[in-house]
This record gives sequence, C-alpha cells and structure tokens, in this order.
Amino acid sequence: MSNQASQSATAFQDQRLLSAGPLCDVALAVKAALARGASASVLVFADETGRVVDLDLRGDDAEVVARLSVSAQAPAAAEDDAAPRGRGRPKLGVVAREVTLLPRQWEWLATQPGGASAVLRRLVDEARRNENPRQKRRAAQEAAYRVMLALAGDLPGYEEATRALFADDRARFEQSMAAWPQDVCAYALRLAFPHEVST
Repeated sequence: MSNQASQSATAFQDQRLLSAGPLCDVALAVKAALARGASASVLVFADETGRVVDLDLRGDDAEVVARLSVSAQAPAAAEDDAAPRGRGRPKLGVVAREVTLLPRQWEWLATQPGGASAVLRRLVDEARRNENPRQKRRAAQEAAYRVMLALAGDLPGYEEATRALFADDRARFEQSMAAWPQDVCAYALRLAFPHEVST
C-alpha cells in the first residue's frame, strides 16, 4: 500500500466527524456513507497538512483502494509521458531538477563520498529529521487553520480563534471555539497542538 493510502486522514459530514484513520479506511467509510444517502457535503482532510483530499469513489471498494495505492505514483508517470526522457531515475522516484550553488559549495560537494546527488539527499533527509520546532509549530498551525476555514469559517468566534491559534494561546483558542460543534473543536485542537494532551 502506498504512503498516500496509509496516510492519516479525517472525514467530516457537515460538521460531524464521519471517520478517522488511514486514508483508505476513511475513503471506504465515506463511500459507504454516501451509499446510505449521506449529503454530498463530506470533506476529507489530510491530518498532516489540513488540506482537503479529493477522492475518486467510483467502483467497488477494491477499485477505490487500488486507485489510492497508485495515485501517489500517477503524477510522476504523467510528467514522464508529457516530457521527453531526461536525467534521473523516475522508476525509483528520483526527479532531476536544477540546483544552483556557489563554486565553493560545488567544490565541497565534489569531495564528499557518493557524489553531489547522494550528499544533497542525505542533507535534506537529515534536515527533515531535525526540523526546527518553530517550523513544526507553524505547520501545525497552518493545518489547523485550513480545517477551521473549511469547517468553521462562518461560525461565531472564528476570527478570534484564528488570532489565538497564531498567537499560540491555547486557552483563548479553546474559549473562542466553545460554541462550535464538539467534533470540529476536538479536531482543530488535535491539529493545532498535536503533542499536547487535551484537557
């Protein structure tokens, strides 16, 4: 199963939690809810980013899961078909792009074992592992903001909740959402403060 199919997601029908878990499970829950006659106002969010996930729910359950399993690879394949074959290893997921460095940086890269590409990949992976806490905090705020905009943009206290979110004021954030549906509040809090135990 691909990373996309197993990524954590949450589905809402209107402002009520419908399903949460791996994307493939959430997709099947949404499909079942729509088959039971649920309204078309179902939104699925990627928990990591808060972005809405578009799902192709045509066909049976196996077809839905199969599409999710290959969709992560589809954009690269489409680019390969449209563009002439260039450098890189597309079958391995390696994409060739231009990198601009100063001469002294190229000189340093040339002295490293494995070549420039291998060194750059290692540096990027290390930077991702050791991500700055402020960057993580900002990513959590952005994810919560996207969900709030989609689910609660017209609810009372939305503007104040947004200000509290970006001020990193959890108490004021919770207070501003007090009149919101419980599922929306809980999800926004989980995204905004992922490493804190809810009160």
